[in-house]
Amino acid sequence: MSDEKTGMVKAKKYDWKDSNLALFGSDTEKSVKKESAQHELAWKNAGRRSEFKYGVSKNSRLFIGPGKITVNSTTGILISSSIHTKRKTVTARNSYTMFTFGLDEYGTAAYKTVELDHYLDDKPIQHREVMKHESELFKTYFLPFSILNGGADSGFRHVGPKTYQPRLLHFYGKSRYKIIVKERPLSRRCLTDDDVFILDNGLNIYQWNGSESSKDERIRAMQYISNMKAERGRAISETLDSKFTNPKHKFFTLLPDIPVDEEDEADANDDSTPTLFRLSNDGGNLSFTGVASGALPLPRAKLDSGDVFVADAVSECFVWIGNGADSKERQNAMAYAHSYLSKSKHPLIPITVVSEGRESESFLKVVA
Repeated sequence: MSDEKTGMVKAKKYDWKDSNLALFGSDTEKSVKKESAQHELAWKNAGRRSEFKYGVSKNSRLFIGPGKITVNSTTGILISSSIHTKRKTVTARNSYTMFTFGLDEYGTAAYKTVELDHYLDDKPIQHREVMKHESELFKTYFLPFSILNGGADSGFRHVGPKTYQPRLLHFYGKSRYKIIVKERPLSRRCLTDDDVFILDNGLNIYQWNGSESSKDERIRAMQYISNMKAERGRAISETLDSKFTNPKHKFFTLLPDIPVDEEDEADANDDSTPTLFRLSNDGGNLSFTGVASGALPLPRAKLDSGDVFVADAVSECFVWIGNGADSKERQNAMAYAHSYLSKSKHPLIPITVVSEGRESESFLKVVA
């Protein structure tokens, strides 16, 4: 783990869904100049070579990997309640900055993402990702995609397997490249025959295969356990079948039969209509108005180089910056998108900011 780190004044803690995301627009965004980013050690070599890097915000300080939560081709672990600003840099022209957050310190992530954007001369494609509502693009950077409880401290502090508290990991997905790993409450009521679960008890690890679980889920869980055993040395594992496991097995002793209380991750009844909005500063006052709605794709003919547009596709949202948009429109684009979504049935969907002439493939499927 690198000792290089930066600090900043701790911002007031907000309920981010009710905020106008002030740190990602208006005056604060305007004050984050490129020269301040020059002193951020975390951005060293950004845009110069192909790489993955992430940052974890802790007490408004940005810590840059590698470490146990390093992004690589076999393991990618996000620590919940932490901020991760991840960038995929290939060239300054087609680089990406992403920030994903739980319900803590979203302001730090937005602030540092703006800073990195200035450092790369406003050329990256920016993405907002919210924990448990990540886009398919974001998930492709992790194999498997994992969300574990903890926070920044658990990501940077090594905990010996003998001191582990039991935890239940849920493996589910449609294919080997889309398997998601999520930590669930320690209760046997979380078990389902459709998926695979790992009960991690430190030096004793159990893989519980639901009778209707897929081959890909079982293989991914086996690989996950293999990595755990390699890291811990003397750990042993056992594979169990849901149909043939004795109710008195130690697996069930470690997994109590207690109620589970988990908040919903999505609104299954979202019947919203895709809509295209225009953010314009005509007359010196910002206006945000709908210009088209209906089935996808939304009409590209409605776009105007002189303004900013927000395309709500219900499952994801895009902010399109016209080449002729003025500074006020640009500075407030993300804030308006965030404010609009916060009042919708899908406030947590991913947001991607693209510039005219540098649109992503996903944007061109939504607006054509």
